[in-house]
Amino acid sequence: MFTTRREAEARLEELRTLLADPRTLSDGRRSREVGREHHRVEELVRVWRAYDRLRSDLEEARRMVREETDPELVELAESEAVSAEKSLRELRPELEGLLVPRDPDDDRNVIMEIRAGTGGEEAALFAADLFRMNTSHAEAGGFKEITFLVTGEEAYGRLRWESGVHRVQRVPVTEAQGRIHTSAASVVVLLEAEEVEVGIDPAELRIDVFRSSGPGGQSVNTTDSAVRVTHLPTGLVVSCQDEKSQHKNKAKALKILRSRLLERARSEQAASEAAERRQMVAGGDRSAKIRTYNYPQNRVTDHRIGLTRHDLPAILDGELDGLIDRLRLELGGGARLEIDLEVAG
Repeated sequence: MFTTRREAEARLEELRTLLADPRTLSDGRRSREVGREHHRVEELVRVWRAYDRLRSDLEEARRMVREETDPELVELAESEAVSAEKSLRELRPELEGLLVPRDPDDDRNVIMEIRAGTGGEEAALFAADLFRMNTSHAEAGGFKEITFLVTGEEAYGRLRWESGVHRVQRVPVTEAQGRIHTSAASVVVLLEAEEVEVGIDPAELRIDVFRSSGPGGQSVNTTDSAVRVTHLPTGLVVSCQDEKSQHKNKAKALKILRSRLLERARSEQAASEAAERRQMVAGGDRSAKIRTYNYPQNRVTDHRIGLTRHDLPAILDGELDGLIDRLRLELGGGARLEIDLEVAG
């Protein structure tokens, strides 16, 4: 994390030199890493410079308000001060967000698991809503359990904050009396584990095959394409029937198993550290709700930071940036910028 703009600018120059180095260009993975960091630091420097320019403009306008005797110039300075103050207020959250320390795993892919909890059919429908919220893709019907892969820049860095129990308060479509029900679904965000990170001994696996159930085409209930993998040392079980091919289902199940084993190892390591560190790293604790979605009041409340917003439909449609930015700032160890924004005089 940078403490001064000069530090950020110095790092930007280092990154520019690295990008031009033939040794960096010849290493595809290293080139991508340096390129991503260069993009982030370049954006930080741009915003920081704009912020400092506005501060300078505000200070100059305040000085003119104090020292000028010409009424027209004083009025002009007051107008410029108000404009600079407004722009500072708008730009400050963006700069604060860019100053949040990055987790080394932020750019890694994640496997998300969403499970319906208390509430029966209504909980399954809510699980479908959470899937839509996190993928911005509409699906009909409900799900008891959903597991899916998310790839792309900052996949883990953005979605890690979704781990936990999500609670919904609304009138279910199956409720004839119009009564509000409370249901819940749990979300777990797992790093996609690579084989080099988590080795699995085939001798420690029990693999069972069975016939698929539900949507899946002609192979449903006619071939043993579904796969259940049990990791004997830990008792972890993963089932997959998404594909018509038994081989593909086995590969998917092993991918999910590796990610669960990685999360298990990370959680065990976190358990020996400080409580606040454990909360940040483990990320899969389902013992307490993290967010409530109240339909009658159009309200979403994140209980970790005490934030309430009244734009529930937009959030469920996937407009999570504002909420995630606040979570990263409050829980990710970001630095708040302190500056007196009151206009003197």
